[in-house]
Amino acid sequence: MTQRRVVVSGGGTGIGLATARLFAAEGERVVLLGRREDVLRKAGEELNDRHGAGTATWYAADLSVPEDVRKATEFIVADETPLDVVVANAGGNVAPAHDGTLESVADSYRANFDANVLTAVLLTEALLPHVRRPGGRIVQLSSIASLRGPGSYGGSKGWINTYTYDLAQRLGPEGITVNAVAPGFVGDTEFFGDRATPEFVASRVGQTLTGQPGRPSDVAAAIHYLASSSAAYMTGQLLHLNGGAALGR
Repeated sequence: MTQRRVVVSGGGTGIGLATARLFAAEGERVVLLGRREDVLRKAGEELNDRHGAGTATWYAADLSVPEDVRKATEFIVADETPLDVVVANAGGNVAPAHDGTLESVADSYRANFDANVLTAVLLTEALLPHVRRPGGRIVQLSSIASLRGPGSYGGSKGWINTYTYDLAQRLGPEGITVNAVAPGFVGDTEFFGDRATPEFVASRVGQTLTGQPGRPSDVAAAIHYLASSSAAYMTGQLLHLNGGAALGR
């Protein structure tokens, strides 16, 4: 089987790193993208040490900035090898707390739009001309929040859902599938930061039907499936991974 090329944004930690590890373990070549050069280097060196030199490369960029995305794209496609998989995972709930003024509300919504929508859309659109046809796979990262909030973060992930549907319609005739995964609470990530107290974690786990948190490897496995030949007939779908929490328990 031909070695595939896989791009993972937000690839230095959490779900992104778990995803990169899974692809690397399958013999694929991965490109890690993110804002922090030191974090990316550590992740990339880990993959190269474990799976062989050249398994991973990395490039630090702010993917909400068009010029950064152009430079990252130039780095990725420099060897003119088609891309097989694009995983748009970068983002997070970065909105600052607002004081109720319209200006601060606007700042809050813009921050999450930039972090979650632009990082996915700009990277995907920049790489589209280089994605293999037919057989390319694009996977977007949504969230349970796209169904039930909160506010600016949930709204930004709702945009990812609609972008996924639109992109699937555009690219289906070219043999490229486009899907999104929507995780619920996932432990062992940087997402919640200082909010991840034992009480907070217990409250999130308590919303599930399984009584356990998700793991980055759980989400990585779903992404890996969507990027596989087994999912060739699956496109325009939102795959939920939340232990049943979306049922409202």
